Amino acid sequence: MSDNPNEAAEKSSAPRKNSSRPAKGKGGGSRERQRTMLVRYGKMGMLGQFQHHEREIAPTARHVVVHTERGLELGEIVSPFCHQRGTCSISRERINEYTRKGGSNYPLSREGRFVRFATEQDLNEQRHLDTSSQEKLHYCEELIAKHKLPMRLVTAEHLFGGDRIIYYFTAEARVDFRRLVRELAQQYQTRIEMRQIGARDEARLVADFETCGRECCCKNFLKVLQPVNMRMAKVQKATLDPSKISGRCGRLKCCLRYEDAVYSELVKRLPKLGVWVKTEHGLGQVLDTQPLTQLVRIRLEVGRVIAMSAEEILERYTRQKPQQDQAGSASVKPAAPARGASAKPSGPAQEEAATDEAAPARKKRKRRRRRKKSDGSGPGPSPGGQG
Repeated sequence: MSDNPNEAAEKSSAPRKNSSRPAKGKGGGSRERQRTMLVRYGKMGMLGQFQHHEREIAPTARHVVVHTERGLELGEIVSPFCHQRGTCSISRERINEYTRKGGSNYPLSREGRFVRFATEQDLNEQRHLDTSSQEKLHYCEELIAKHKLPMRLVTAEHLFGGDRIIYYFTAEARVDFRRLVRELAQQYQTRIEMRQIGARDEARLVADFETCGRECCCKNFLKVLQPVNMRMAKVQKATLDPSKISGRCGRLKCCLRYEDAVYSELVKRLPKLGVWVKTEHGLGQVLDTQPLTQLVRIRLEVGRVIAMSAEEILERYTRQKPQQDQAGSASVKPAAPARGASAKPSGPAQEEAATDEAAPARKKRKRRRRRKKSDGSGPGPSPGGQG
């Protein structure tokens, strides 16, 4: 670049050739061709997309050193075979769609930067930090017992740069741990962070395998733990035994949510239990349904129980048995009035009904007046008074 500002101004005012060519960035490539890599880091398995200037990423390069918002950390490249010519072949749109489906709290970061590929010395240093984390965990437990704090430690994480130690704990309510943090910072001469987590996050950190024989989903790939309720188990006709549908965290298994949308859509196509339906065999009442197979068990009027597809049902009625006329067609009886509500007739019948309802009230008022007169509490002079 020329040091003469006038010459630079003349160059900037001159017409550009090939103006459609994108501007080059710091690394010599265009802005649209910035090299990026996907890295998973931290005990919580957070995901980050970091820029770098390496020309090639070898498939054997699994670990890297990155600088995140928490500090210097050791991470692992996600799908190294998806990185071609030094950049991630997965488009930014697909990554955004993946994180959007995961939820608004999906831990994807693009604020960090790539530092270098991890060496054998870096890996040994991380192993040493992981081993020393157990010692730091035991020391923190002693301080908690000393100060009698209502909290339970789960695990500790010492970042690769050594400038931060994160303690994960569970508690029923908020805990005042300021004195605990001061003593830990004085002992290790580094920044201390206390993070309160729930039962599902605890399973993500310390759980191993589930009853299905696979690694716990929350530890393997789930990053945003969506709520799971008993309705999902009922819709999928799973057993309602808590010991069989609960995971390592003691809550309902996350896998109950995987097929909830599909089951909910299939259930909408089936008739509800107890309703009357018309089939080629006659009228019947629905006893049971199977969402996956779309089969319906029906008890016919003759007492026989059959199973048929939901598509073979001719008509669907309410829970009230329909009436059949002489032609054989079914018609639904008028719905009965709700409990506690009285049917109101119209026309002269309505006036007669109103008169009948008001008669008992008038009789009560007459009896009340007669009782007052006999007691002397009614209007007029009292029995012992002057006329």
